[in-house]
Amino acid sequence: MIDQISDNSKEFDFIIIGGGATGIGIALEASARGYSVVLLEKSDFTKSTSSKSTKLVHGGVRYLAQGDLGLVREAVIERGLLTQNAPHLVKDQTFIIPTHGLYDELQYTVGLTLYDLLAGKYSLGRSKRISKAKTLSRISTINPKKISAGVVYHDGQFDDSRLAINTLQSSVQMGAIVINYCSVSGLLKDNNGKVSGVKFIDVEENKEYEIKGKQIVNATGVFADDILKMDSPNAEKTIAPSQGVHLVLDKSFLPDNDAIMIPKTDDGRVLFLVPWHNRVVVGTTDTPIEKESLEPIALEQEIEFILKTAARYLTKAPIRSDVLSVFAGLRPLAASKGKGKKTKEISRSHKIFTSKSGLLTMVGGKWTTFRKMGEDLVDKTEKLNNWSHIPTKTKHLKIHGYKENVDYSNPLYYYGSDEEAILELAKEDGMSDFVSTSLEVVNAQVVWAVKHEMARTVEDFLARRTRCQLLDARESIKMAPQVAEIMAAELGEDAAWQAKQIDDYAQVTSNYIL
Repeated sequence: MIDQISDNSKEFDFIIIGGGATGIGIALEASARGYSVVLLEKSDFTKSTSSKSTKLVHGGVRYLAQGDLGLVREAVIERGLLTQNAPHLVKDQTFIIPTHGLYDELQYTVGLTLYDLLAGKYSLGRSKRISKAKTLSRISTINPKKISAGVVYHDGQFDDSRLAINTLQSSVQMGAIVINYCSVSGLLKDNNGKVSGVKFIDVEENKEYEIKGKQIVNATGVFADDILKMDSPNAEKTIAPSQGVHLVLDKSFLPDNDAIMIPKTDDGRVLFLVPWHNRVVVGTTDTPIEKESLEPIALEQEIEFILKTAARYLTKAPIRSDVLSVFAGLRPLAASKGKGKKTKEISRSHKIFTSKSGLLTMVGGKWTTFRKMGEDLVDKTEKLNNWSHIPTKTKHLKIHGYKENVDYSNPLYYYGSDEEAILELAKEDGMSDFVSTSLEVVNAQVVWAVKHEMARTVEDFLARRTRCQLLDARESIKMAPQVAEIMAAELGEDAAWQAKQIDDYAQVTSNYIL
């Protein structure tokens, strides 16, 4: 990829800064329409917010309560498209809302029926009220004293970083150039003050490059203001980051197949308990944060809040020692001009800002609508630059790895159609040996991630190419030496590199352990 951009004379149609959900959606859309695309990510793809989601592809039941029907309709349609385009990663998940009394039951049944209707032909299934007995039979660990009945509804559940990798692979197959560990250090401008390219540093080689582009896009999420400051030192703040924390628990806390959605908690947010990769993800909080960082750390009060709320609803109350991993992610909410707005009220819809220099910045949005965000941004670019309009090509585009009838009990299911090649690789000497038996990861997956998924560090593999860091942080630290050894052999690195990788990984992952 680096070799493809070392020719300085080429001018690309799009240079996208940021390799999270937003940038990836734009890269997919632009390359599908035939534009030349370069995407640059300063660390690893989805290193920040986009790997720390609640793992839901959802319309947003609570935006329904806020009356934002347009946002919900857009999201439920995108949710339907995603289940069709990447069925190996996005699946239908049934949720049960525990209700307290008749008013609750009516309110949620009516509200969720509207939710289904908004999805139209993309609906994943009908919502319905179920009796208390039925609720208890479906969720064996729910506290019977806390409920009068239940309301069942459908939403999507997915693996965020895996969707990112597969989407990037699709973009590359259509001609995009996507590179991680390339940090943009400055913007290039022509004589009229228009942005005409970027300067970036290949962090691994510590080498600087300059590339030219017709449209430069700032898709850096919570870091958007850093790029805006490069463009104009007096740029106003556009981002109000808020932090969401999730705890990962053993499957025994929610042994059945249904997820739980608790619609009203003490801080006014909803709390989800979602089955994911044979574990349970519980979250999320919403805490305004002063300063954005690549590795946000869960605050004590957030951890306590989740444990306390979950304990209220479960017969088996989780305690700190039950937590396999805790992860925090920042949401790049568009800063509101009005003071005193609660973060849960700040719009989750995406916005595009056009700078005087022609730089386009996209903020807000969420994984569910990432394809539509890409479509909107490319449409806007065509208008802005007077390019002739090419209609979207991504609505029914099958994502790399596409595979139907997925067996979720298969530990390699999330590779989709790539699984066969990995099994082939596993036949080679030592490749079928386990890196971890409890997390069911084998050596072949490490080699695959280096060769085909641009994994450059031990963390890339353990946190994002597989999800070991989130599924069991302590176990993942034990896996690091073996992963480092295999990666070093593939990348031609020495023992010093291995030692540093193991050390770096242990340090970062210590924040995931309570």
